[in-house]
Amino acid sequence: MTSRDTKSPLSSLKFLIFEAITFFMNGITRYVLMLLLSLVSLNVLVAQSKEKKKKAKKAKTETQSVSQSVLDSISGNMVWVTGGRFVMGSFSGEPDEKPEYEVIVDGFAISKYPVTQRQWTAIMGKNPSEFTGCDQCPVDMVSWDDAQHFIKRLNLLTGKRFALPTEAEWEYAAKGGLKTGGYHFSGSNNIDAVGWHSGNSGRHPHPVGEKAPNELGLYDMTGNVWEWCQDWYNKNYYELQVRNNPTGPSSGAARVRRGGSWFTQALNCRTSTRNSVKQDYKDDVAGFRLVQYPN
Repeated sequence: MTSRDTKSPLSSLKFLIFEAITFFMNGITRYVLMLLLSLVSLNVLVAQSKEKKKKAKKAKTETQSVSQSVLDSISGNMVWVTGGRFVMGSFSGEPDEKPEYEVIVDGFAISKYPVTQRQWTAIMGKNPSEFTGCDQCPVDMVSWDDAQHFIKRLNLLTGKRFALPTEAEWEYAAKGGLKTGGYHFSGSNNIDAVGWHSGNSGRHPHPVGEKAPNELGLYDMTGNVWEWCQDWYNKNYYELQVRNNPTGPSSGAARVRRGGSWFTQALNCRTSTRNSVKQDYKDDVAGFRLVQYPN
């Protein structure tokens, strides 16, 4: 073995010292990384906790800010509709109302009146309506999306299951359910008795409940404001003849509105008339009413 193949004691000591320092530094690095990760995780948990508390505080504030009388004016005016069979659509109507076919719906509760400006303002904080100064008029200038925000907040406030009616539920209720008289409009063949339309409205909406109710005690299902339904719209949907609790197509470009409005001609205020509008669209002729399902 030559001298070049033999390490001196000093070289070996330097090597051992280097290895020791490297090991020590690697250990510190790992410790620092673990500490940093722990701090990051802790900050995330703290932020999540603060966000939960913030949401809970906001929900509590919203609940406290809405008077019980307003909530009672909604929940206390729900009418139970016993489930049953009915003929949906009309052979004498527009193409999207055909064919007539038998539908079965389960029981549900539906509001006696459309949601009013007073109720909307109390729950949402601001009145979006074009026709203000009438607390008991239906809220207008609300899109389908807006109605969903209202319902989400209402459910949070009450702990109940409010929703928009399906198109089938709406038509079943408008036609009087099991008590139906077979009228063209909701409760009568004389539209002036039951609804505000272009021929008698004076070109503006009116306070809810001023006209006669239908067979179930529901007001303003003919005229005053169009009412949003939960369903997507498809002009050929009736051809599928979905019989048991139909909920409409799984997707679409527009949502269904029903009932006609203060601006609508009488012919288009029939209980079978269908209207389709994009879900983010809002105008001064449309509002909505609620249904409620058991929790």
